[in-house]
Amino acid sequence: MLNIMPRAERAMVATPHYLASSVGSAILQQGGNAYDSAIAISATLGVVYPHMTGIGGDAFFLMYDAATGTYTGFNGSGKSAALANPDVYKTKGLQAIPQRGILSAITVPGMVDAWWQVWEKYGRLPWEKLLEPAIAYAEKGFPISRNLRFWMQKDEAWIRSSKQLSSLYMPGGELLKEGERLVQKEMAETLRQIGRDGRMAFYKGAVMKAVVESMQKDGGLLQEEDFTSYAGEWVKPISSTYRGYDIYQMPPNSQGFTALMMMNMLENIEVNAVPRTSANFYHIMSEIIKKAFKDRDLYLTDPNFREIPLERLLSKAYAKELWQAIQDKPYKVSEHLSPAIGQDTAYAAVVDEAGNSVSFIQSLYFDFGAAYVPGNTGMIMQNRGSFFSLDPACANVLEPKKRSFHTLMPAIVSKAGKPYMLYGTQGGEGQPQTQLSILTGVLDYGLSIQEAIALPRWVYGRTWGEDGDALKLEHRLDDDVYARLQSWGHHVEPVNAWDGLMGQAQGIVIDERGFMSGAADPRGDGLAIGW
Repeated sequence: MLNIMPRAERAMVATPHYLASSVGSAILQQGGNAYDSAIAISATLGVVYPHMTGIGGDAFFLMYDAATGTYTGFNGSGKSAALANPDVYKTKGLQAIPQRGILSAITVPGMVDAWWQVWEKYGRLPWEKLLEPAIAYAEKGFPISRNLRFWMQKDEAWIRSSKQLSSLYMPGGELLKEGERLVQKEMAETLRQIGRDGRMAFYKGAVMKAVVESMQKDGGLLQEEDFTSYAGEWVKPISSTYRGYDIYQMPPNSQGFTALMMMNMLENIEVNAVPRTSANFYHIMSEIIKKAFKDRDLYLTDPNFREIPLERLLSKAYAKELWQAIQDKPYKVSEHLSPAIGQDTAYAAVVDEAGNSVSFIQSLYFDFGAAYVPGNTGMIMQNRGSFFSLDPACANVLEPKKRSFHTLMPAIVSKAGKPYMLYGTQGGEGQPQTQLSILTGVLDYGLSIQEAIALPRWVYGRTWGEDGDALKLEHRLDDDVYARLQSWGHHVEPVNAWDGLMGQAQGIVIDERGFMSGAADPRGDGLAIGW
């Protein structure tokens, strides 16, 4: 299942869909830079991977500017409606926000604003040119991929329940099959308006008015003012060191700090002395994940609403305390329960000839998001707001104009100040776990980025919106590994050898000679292209 790993010196693109990779590569070869390429890829993914992402969702960009030698981030996550509060749901007799439907679509999509602000600051090519490939694939269609077909089948009931979705994905009454053409003419027109009028179309113009009119008619909470007042945020990345490298993540409301906590804990041992496919490896990883997730679940939300003690959480001293607590109970499984988290997400990475690097990720939250399309816009609204709690004691309680706890977490590793590795993955709860697998694979076990992505993976806890507290492991390990973990108290659940549950990771590594290696996950439909 190992994909061919391209090596190149001038530029590299890695995305979860081969058409998006081709678009990103073409933009670079037409004179665009990494930022232009990332925006074109992002827009294209919203068309060819519509179950995972789209303009109705959010995006996070983590970037390195070669001219200034600086790392920066853009938080394109949307805020909740001004009318959104727990009483809205409690008066309807609801104990939680619905996971799908109009009442789950309560946050403003942030992705289009992220494109615009990144392009304004760093872009080189004309704005409208960056959206042309996405518009073409929406208008003329593209062949349905393996992964899209899988999720169409899984979500057939939700597709049937929506007039707009059913007309697209089952025009003859039955789901389109892999390889058949999916045409999204209404999406093409919406993108065309954004290409013509920029972010204004989406947040103040025709697109916004169409979305709000439809949502209010259907009983939604979002109003015009929610869109007109929205803006994403330029942020300073957070970081930690690991064995001579610097690891950069997005700050809260992203869960990126959990990956830094995990690596800080791992610095207390020689990881490469633990066989990578041994029961001990998976036990250690599971236990450090639980420690980091406990703090994540306690604190993570919009930092403008609650204080998050990052200085303490990211300190080496605190990591040593957490690690010692694990060592005090060797081979004892600690308890951890977390809320259900969706993982419909698309991660991609671009490095251009000048060295500019963009690690970015976008999402609708659950597969097909809220399963709600406003009017004739062709866009699926995200259900990210369904993760807010209605419990006032919870840090992530629903409040007006608030960003939710967010799973999206693009990452960059630097060496001597310059990018060494760009990486990330689809996966909700699995994102920091898969990053842990990739990081240790490359930095501790000396593997290539493609080999690290292809390692047998695991996901601990609940994901894909389903309950459970299992340690899910791909079924490519020796039988005694599963048996030993089970004897130690883990709720082991073997899954397929190359299971989509593990998400789709992409990555780029830049070695000391300046050569780039790119990788796309064999579990997905992706491709890495370099030259």
